[in-house]
Amino acid sequence: MKIAVLDDYQDAVKDLSCFCLLQGHDVHVFNETFSKTDDLVDKLKDFEALVLIRERTVITEALLANLPNLKLISQTGKISNHIDAKLCHQYGVAVAEGVGSPVAPSELCWGLIMSASRHIPEYVAQFSQGHWQQSGSLGLGRVLNGSVLGIWGYGKIGQRIAQYAKAFGMKVLVWGSESSRTLAQQHGLTAASSKAEFFQSADIVTLHLRLNDATKAIVTQKDLALMKPDSLLVNTSRAELIESDALYREMLSNPSKRAAVDVFETEPANADNQPLLSLPNVLCTPHIGYVEKASYELYFEKAFENVVAFADGKPQNIVLV
Repeated sequence: MKIAVLDDYQDAVKDLSCFCLLQGHDVHVFNETFSKTDDLVDKLKDFEALVLIRERTVITEALLANLPNLKLISQTGKISNHIDAKLCHQYGVAVAEGVGSPVAPSELCWGLIMSASRHIPEYVAQFSQGHWQQSGSLGLGRVLNGSVLGIWGYGKIGQRIAQYAKAFGMKVLVWGSESSRTLAQQHGLTAASSKAEFFQSADIVTLHLRLNDATKAIVTQKDLALMKPDSLLVNTSRAELIESDALYREMLSNPSKRAAVDVFETEPANADNQPLLSLPNVLCTPHIGYVEKASYELYFEKAFENVVAFADGKPQNIVLV
């Protein structure tokens, strides 16, 4: 089978232990990203299967309509709003779904909380330039012990973050659906009585929601304005959960507030398309929540197994439409 692996930015896929699963197939790994449909069509027109790395490439109807040889799209991790399985089915393309894990994104989220709270990146940058114990315009950092961590979304990741917070001596406040709040209370945590109370009370807010029509722009400019003057907002989920440009406006207008983000509306993000990168009170990482060896092995092993099963006439984990 002729297989394309897309958007392998770090040229890491060929070095994975699970890459040997594709032995005997014609495999091409693309390290670059093609943002234009015409370029994608030109590169992918001969391939029968695509392996997607998370949501790095959006599968549009314009693309599907021009890939007549395509039979399978194998997703690393769970499918999201970058791919419409029903639309793919209409073009005769099956979509195979992989597996996910909360471990890596949870650990990155906590790393961002620690780094932003103690201004570690800025101290490192200043030190490398010869400045001792300087954090630029950020001033002194702060410990986590005794502060209030607000968790919006109490699923697998949110629950892990709550465990980390308790280990650091933090108070945990949960917001989300009624079922999320009830579960949090069953786990001995406090659930906010309202969204306003949640944003007003938390020293640090983390977002752990799936992106869909109901959650798009669910965090508004008004919500951000309610946060404490020295608060921190951390988003390792999806940029579109926050009203467009609201976070930038809030951070620009209130330099004592901070944010740490791993996700952007346009990716790959750069200084031209992402103004958050220009703000000293915003810590940005390039969507690396799942980008580490154990997660890659987990994601790609299942994605490759799904491709091989399909090629052998025994399709598995196909998304039903």
